[in-house]
Amino acid sequence: MKTVRLTTAQALVRFLANQYSERDGVEQRLIPGVWGILGHGNVAGVGQALLQAAVTEEAELPYYLARNEQGMVHAAVAYAKMRDRLAAFACTASTGPGSTNMLTGAALATTNRIPVLLLPSDMFATRTPDPVLQQLEDTRGGDVTVNDAFRAVSKYFDRISRPEQLIPAALAAMRVLSDPVETGAVTLALPQDVQAEAFDWPVSFFRRRVWHVGRPVPETAAVERAARLLRGAKRPLIVAGGGVVYSGAHAQLRAFAEATGIPVADTHAGKGAVAWDHPCAVGGIGSTGSYAANELAREADVVLGIGTRYSDFTTASHTVFGNPDVTFVNLNVARLDAVKHSAEPLVADARLGIEALAGALTDWQVPQKYRDCTRELIARTREIEDECFAPGRNTGELPAQTQILGALNDTLGDRDVVINAAGSMPGDLQQLWRARDPKAYHVEYAYSCMGYEVAAGVGAKMADPTREVVVLVGDGSYLMMAQEIVTMASEGLKVIIVLVQNHGFASIGSLSEALGSQRFGTKYRFRDNDSGLLDGGVLPVDLAANAASLGADVLHARSVEDFRTAMEKAKAAERTTVVHIETDLYGPNPPAHGWWDVPVSQTSALASTRTAYETYAAHKATQRHYL
Repeated sequence: MKTVRLTTAQALVRFLANQYSERDGVEQRLIPGVWGILGHGNVAGVGQALLQAAVTEEAELPYYLARNEQGMVHAAVAYAKMRDRLAAFACTASTGPGSTNMLTGAALATTNRIPVLLLPSDMFATRTPDPVLQQLEDTRGGDVTVNDAFRAVSKYFDRISRPEQLIPAALAAMRVLSDPVETGAVTLALPQDVQAEAFDWPVSFFRRRVWHVGRPVPETAAVERAARLLRGAKRPLIVAGGGVVYSGAHAQLRAFAEATGIPVADTHAGKGAVAWDHPCAVGGIGSTGSYAANELAREADVVLGIGTRYSDFTTASHTVFGNPDVTFVNLNVARLDAVKHSAEPLVADARLGIEALAGALTDWQVPQKYRDCTRELIARTREIEDECFAPGRNTGELPAQTQILGALNDTLGDRDVVINAAGSMPGDLQQLWRARDPKAYHVEYAYSCMGYEVAAGVGAKMADPTREVVVLVGDGSYLMMAQEIVTMASEGLKVIIVLVQNHGFASIGSLSEALGSQRFGTKYRFRDNDSGLLDGGVLPVDLAANAASLGADVLHARSVEDFRTAMEKAKAAERTTVVHIETDLYGPNPPAHGWWDVPVSQTSALASTRTAYETYAAHKATQRHYL
């Protein structure tokens, strides 16, 4: 057997450079590069291997320098999301805090079911110099390190304590990364001494490998069972999730909806699969869903879920599907999701599953009365949206956030990508954003992670440089993680960042008020000496100046019209540009058409809390399992 002598890190780099994915005959690099921040745990191991690969050209695996380890995982996730999970970056970090900084990103990737390869550095496998700098000494066992925390948030975890262990571990890692059912964060913990240890590797380990991402074919009997339930439906509803987008099934879904007349609601991950102005598109569903989608859901007798995992926001905490006899048919590549809500499961690729259902329902359509009802609900929904965008909607000095979203939607093209995550904006966006392209709406809401947005802008732009990428971020998320603006500058990436500043946590503030907690601790204020609370004057925080200091050009807008003008300038710019605007912390927000289960104190000395509990109990009474 022919061998080559390399360190473990050098072998890993050479191996990763030769991995490819394939679907529908199209091949691409499975691991297109490595994000990293180098420290004493990896600078002489993985860092040296990446340098050697670049200098000798023995392996093509570009290195990208991030400014925060969590941020680089977010960038990797956004890249993979834009590439339909067919490509995944690796992320390397030093021991201790460098590695554990990636934990939140790992949880986000796994929760969203997006592939990313994490390479946290670990303590010495030999344990000779124990305890080393940043080492956790655990009295329960000598093999415990902080990297064990990755086990709970990874779809695959391994610690490479000997060089030869890399061979089965690396192959297992690629299997999970390329599997649409199992994918998520994959973690290979690399002790720093093992990274630098040499071994005689089989040359065949480094051969070009293509990981074929198949399309599971639906079982004929399962299609017949699903079609039978749909044929008996009088008020069916489709819930389109991220699986429709990742499968590239948007054209098939549109054709199926047109042929059958079944209205299509969408989750955050599925928005854009059917264009917002399609006659069958009824908008977002659930806790922050549209009027049309939620009204249809309350009466739906059969719900066809396609590529959705039915989060609590999608089901409005098990309240939005109000028909006591509602039945679910779930088309999903993962059986875990296909059987949710006691559904009739159709385990298959979304595209092939939709095509099979279409073939089984060629002579069936929803009743004309139901089509007319759907059309009327859509018309009323458009009126609600227009009211939210209306110029005179806000009576305060500052514009409402919804007005800015309306202006932004008018400004952007069909292929332009808007990125958002946590806070009040995802709820507003799910109701109001008018997406026409499956990749135009990039909202991370499975983990609802503050700080995702700016870093995600880096990954999304790298994944598709032909698209305008617009990061929509509030001051709360911006203050958590804005460092990757520096990375945009260093990599020459042009991203537009819309920085909406309202001097507080608008979403949690509104929720706090609704739950009787009086917006406690949700405003950016000085501490008041008399009350002892954070309800003094507004903090003099200049986020625009901060963005400029990180390398971005900054434009200021003080009104909706100013914002429109600034956006046109930003689109014409060649560098990353921040458009800064202040909005009213108190809204108004879109009207609520759904509920979200956040428990309220059952007993309280505060009248506001007692009143809120009465409202909560009334909603709780409508909650149920779908059996």
